[in-house]
Amino acid sequence: MIELKHVSKSFGSLTVLDDISLTIPHGETTAIIGPSGTGKSVTLKLIVGLLAPDAGEVRCFGVDMARARERELYRVRRRFGMLFQDGALFDSMTVGENIAFPLVHHHPELTAAQRRKKVEEKLELVELPGVYDRPTAALSGGQRKRVGLARAIITEPEVVLFDEPNSGLDPLTSNAIDALIVRMKEVMGVTFVVISHDIVGTINIADHIAMLSGGKVVEWGPTPQFVRSSNPIVRGFLERNLVLPEGPGDVTSLPQAR
Repeated sequence: MIELKHVSKSFGSLTVLDDISLTIPHGETTAIIGPSGTGKSVTLKLIVGLLAPDAGEVRCFGVDMARARERELYRVRRRFGMLFQDGALFDSMTVGENIAFPLVHHHPELTAAQRRKKVEEKLELVELPGVYDRPTAALSGGQRKRVGLARAIITEPEVVLFDEPNSGLDPLTSNAIDALIVRMKEVMGVTFVVISHDIVGTINIADHIAMLSGGKVVEWGPTPQFVRSSNPIVRGFLERNLVLPEGPGDVTSLPQAR
């Protein structure tokens, strides 16, 4: 579904990605982590064709995103949903109008009543019923994330991209968002790609984790295997937040948060 092959990307003299290869498994949640400035957001932009690699290929649904024509890119992008770091909601609109926004542009054949029905179904799914007519400006941080998530899935995409889903949230709200992401993946059966600095949250939601450092993918694998990596870069990154195992141990048991 999504594959990066020997991808490199630089901005001037700064090399952000250096010959990375990564395959995103279908129907599972893949998290991309790493220190700030290591190319996590750049990777997301490459996946949806907002940036082109300097070398290598980014293929989504079989389409070379760097070489596709604009009409083909548009068709591919319609198969994606996106939850932005700050929600990217329009405060001048109601909750319902925000969520329905993609439907207005991508599905003009739907009536207002049909759009409202779809929006209310997604609000139920993100556990925020009854707020269709609420002013967006009146929402809490956690509610804004849920509304942003409802908008990301309103067109029933095959892939949902998450940019720091827990950014700015308190621990209890972060846990609730993590639980919601896990449940939605199970209910919808779609592919999730998450970039995050929240290591504990990442481990709670991810089936696979890739770590970027120095422009390279320094570790990639199933979550239980990843947190038991012997790679010193990985262990140094994780140990500030996790109680790491001494050895291989039982891979079915994940480390605990400090």
